[in-house]
Amino acid sequence: MKKIFAWIGIVFLCMAFIGLSIIGVWYFRPNTAQVEESLEMEVWTAVGDGMHNSNTDLIFWNETFYLVHASSPYHMGTKESKLVVLKSKDARTWEHVRDLKVGGEDVRDPKFAVIHDRLFLYVLKNLGFEPEPYCTAQTSTADGVNWSPLQDVEPQGWLFWRPKTRDSRIWYVTAYWHEHGKSILLKSNNGTQWEQVSQIHTGDRNDETAFEFLPDGDMVVTARLEGRRAWHQGSNDASTLIAVSSPPYMKWSKTRSHLTRLDGPALFSYKGQVYAVARFDPEGYSRWYGMSSLLGRKRTAVYRVGRDRLVRISDLPSAGDTSYPGVVMKDGDLFVSYYTSTIRRDYSWLLGLVLKSDIQMARIGLEKLSDLAERKTGARN
Repeated sequence: MKKIFAWIGIVFLCMAFIGLSIIGVWYFRPNTAQVEESLEMEVWTAVGDGMHNSNTDLIFWNETFYLVHASSPYHMGTKESKLVVLKSKDARTWEHVRDLKVGGEDVRDPKFAVIHDRLFLYVLKNLGFEPEPYCTAQTSTADGVNWSPLQDVEPQGWLFWRPKTRDSRIWYVTAYWHEHGKSILLKSNNGTQWEQVSQIHTGDRNDETAFEFLPDGDMVVTARLEGRRAWHQGSNDASTLIAVSSPPYMKWSKTRSHLTRLDGPALFSYKGQVYAVARFDPEGYSRWYGMSSLLGRKRTAVYRVGRDRLVRISDLPSAGDTSYPGVVMKDGDLFVSYYTSTIRRDYSWLLGLVLKSDIQMARIGLEKLSDLAERKTGARN
């Protein structure tokens, strides 16, 4: 009997050792983000206060950088969440402007836009633990100090991404339905009243939908398609929608990229080429779990967005829970705000959701980015 108990003890100790070894490797594995050295990227911490900071946006207005980010104990929905607005002359030393809270609710996914000389801030309101926003709200300011009361935006139930304009008369915004599965294009001449222009896509658990103008006036859209997803295991049919339309943006030609599921995208253009900064899943479909599993690793990366494909150009230093960037082009440089778990490790997304995360700033020379993108992709759209 003593021998049986001894063997049971040995087996238990062996299993515990193996389990702890697996957890140790999972927790302490070094970061393997692929940051292209030719970009000579400079990265620094803008906010590192021990909170789970996330969901950023960045804009340059009235000769000042404005940064907004979510601050929360963890990634999931909580009444303790708030949005923090900061400003800076150099994107390095930041001054607090305001906190934005929604009483009894979670608030996330902030987006800036300058409309008729006013700085607008669009936010998504969320109820419950699941990060499933139900409506868009907006506030604005003429001086960066005095902000209008937060008001829900019509049409109700549509979740806005970033408004943009080509002529300073009509602003467009892409939006996805709060229950997922639909995305549309809206327009406005004042940033407050919006009307639908067209339907972009239906199905595939369609959400986070962004756009950018092409030089000829066409519009290119990316959308996060979650497919038949499971939170823990991801999805083997997740992908990124790429849709293109010509004015007046009523009909869309569409294709899909299976390079990644483009989460939290910020699109911009330089020298006639469209780029995106967004999340990357380095494990893709290669494991027993699918794309964007909680068990997988994540990156924030820069992409070229063609009319029919995505090409990954470089990662930013990032790991764990990461992405949701903002971008500003200024004086020949691209400034990127984004959030990430510690870059010393390569945490799974699951760990990143509950650990602290910092707001990072990256500066990349636009010519260096353009040269590297051309080497990797050629000049074709």
